[in-house]
Amino acid sequence: MVIGAGGQIGRPTVDALVRDGWEVTAVSRSGGRDLAWDEGVRTVRLDRSADTAPSALSALVGDGCDLLVDVVAYDASHARQLTSLTDRVGAAVVVSTVSVYEDDSGRNFDTLRDPEGFPAFPVPVPESLRTIDPGDTSYSTRKAALERELLVGGAEFPVTVLRPAAVHGPYSPLPRELYFVKRNLDGRRRRVVAYRGESLFHPSSARNIAELVRLAAARPGTRVLNACDGETPTPAEIGAAVDAVMGVTTQTDFLDGPPEGSVGSTPWSIPLPVVFDMSAAERELGYRPVVSYADSLPETVAWLTDTLAARDWRESFPLLAQAYPDLFDYAAEDAWFGERAA
Repeated sequence: MVIGAGGQIGRPTVDALVRDGWEVTAVSRSGGRDLAWDEGVRTVRLDRSADTAPSALSALVGDGCDLLVDVVAYDASHARQLTSLTDRVGAAVVVSTVSVYEDDSGRNFDTLRDPEGFPAFPVPVPESLRTIDPGDTSYSTRKAALERELLVGGAEFPVTVLRPAAVHGPYSPLPRELYFVKRNLDGRRRRVVAYRGESLFHPSSARNIAELVRLAAARPGTRVLNACDGETPTPAEIGAAVDAVMGVTTQTDFLDGPPEGSVGSTPWSIPLPVVFDMSAAERELGYRPVVSYADSLPETVAWLTDTLAARDWRESFPLLAQAYPDLFDYAAEDAWFGERAA
């Protein structure tokens, strides 16, 4: 059973499990079906946020299932929904996030916009690094609470917790690649990128996360694993890769340091590297990425192009607009270019 099957991670997860021989029930808010799924996939509607969700989920599990995959568990209450089913579920795989990590000075993803608040993580970050205190004040603290609640019962309830980073692929609510795709579609052939375009912010393909789910399903156990791609491309490399997919030629100007207001601020432009250690997943599950970042881009670019043809980017991606409200401040960019041409 896959909870959250209609989303960015859930869709390829269902597909990967079916290919591996599982009989899958795809649970989502809409109860819809992805065109890539085998006809044998059973689809069920469930609103995880509804007050009736715990009883509805219990009814769906019924007499039991061998594997429960949850890609939309966000807090301790969701963890308790899962652990209440331990006598009827063989094992679980639950998607968390790398934003639970914090550095030795207590800096984390919740402090990164504060002065001197960007975390100085080791490179790469191992799963043993300390995590933020659990709570209900932010996405990160709620995910930490989710993990703690799940892992307490690990002896009797085998659960693999996966920590992806910057998730990419079709159906993303926060598609960072839009930064380059929309500029190309808008005919912008010149752009600005901060930190010399050399920032490192580890991505996670939804298809690679699905591969980790598939591998963990075949090897039940209680563990926490990073869930990222095999490489960490820079913003300069990502922009060049998007250009290659779209068949355009652009010019990139680089800032030596941070963005100047909105100018140069991409969704990957960060002052310190954020890279995660994948050796535990390789060692424990035999993980090898099934797709590289560059090879994953054509389907992402095609999906974004189709989406932008139908609606304004803010309507299509409200979460992205909230996180990066000035993502396409062309007036500021033009003024920046004009100052340097004068």
